[in-house]
Amino acid sequence: MIPAVSFQKVSRHFGQVRAVDVVDLDIRPGEFFAMLGPSGSGKTTCLRLIAGFEQPTAGHIEIFGERAEGVPPYRRNVNTVFQDYALFPHLNVLDNVAYGLMVKGVGKAERGRAAEDALALVKLPGYGARKPSQLSGGQRQRVALARALVNQPKVLLLDEPLGALDLKLREQMQEELKSLQKSLGITFVFVTHDQGEALSMADRVAVFNDGRIMQIGTPEEIYQKPQTRFVADFVGSSNVLPPDFVQRYSGQNRWGSLRPEQIRVAPTTGGDGVPARVLSMHYLGAATRLALDADGLRLHATVPAGAKLPEQGAHVMLTFNRDQLHLMEGDK
Repeated sequence: MIPAVSFQKVSRHFGQVRAVDVVDLDIRPGEFFAMLGPSGSGKTTCLRLIAGFEQPTAGHIEIFGERAEGVPPYRRNVNTVFQDYALFPHLNVLDNVAYGLMVKGVGKAERGRAAEDALALVKLPGYGARKPSQLSGGQRQRVALARALVNQPKVLLLDEPLGALDLKLREQMQEELKSLQKSLGITFVFVTHDQGEALSMADRVAVFNDGRIMQIGTPEEIYQKPQTRFVADFVGSSNVLPPDFVQRYSGQNRWGSLRPEQIRVAPTTGGDGVPARVLSMHYLGAATRLALDADGLRLHATVPAGAKLPEQGAHVMLTFNRDQLHLMEGDK
């Protein structure tokens, strides 16, 4: 199967800054693929390389088997949805959506019908005569999405498109984007720094840091089996455990990770477990997050809502299933 997007040892340097540093990556056709990482990790530069807004310093990019270097953005079968929407304020919604077709020379009647169909696809039928200023943030985002989809791209690039929305609307749009991608069957490449977005929406996730990919896998693999300390800490804020601690419970002198929800907290009664002291508690609604000191090692555990909580400063015993202690491959 020919990848929808293929990076082959791709680098992009800005002077001495290695924004993308020897990245190898294949994105499958019809896949919802997320690029996840902190600011400056290289994920957005990779998206811009796919779009054609940047050119690689080294390496090779293919889009459905066709070489992409030197091909201008308007000749690539991709479209981009930006966080700031980038709508034309002087045009109405229908003309905003139809703009790309107008540039391609599509007739007015045909592009009008296509734009109406695209608006219906994003659940905005009948909004064509409005101006962007008359729309809510969520509606403007839908218009930007319709404008990208009307060109029928093989790859849709989404650059943190939900970042400007409030939490409830963002969650609603996450569900709708995932549903839309499945119904259309085209490749979505989604850039985000929000781990919850990436884990809930993507078929696979690439975690970036310092211009490199730290790990690629399904959301379950990324969350449950992080390969490095960075991935364990960045995705879900796992407890990163040093080799001396891990050796006591697994017999192997390696770094490990243990998710906060996998730790059970009980009053001190002796017996087998990790003695600790409660440093602080943070109410999260569905759970309470405890910060704990285990002989100088800071740990976090989550206690479900309704469970009895220890007092701050109390001494407790921590237990966990040893098969949930995940051993990591690297030491970074």
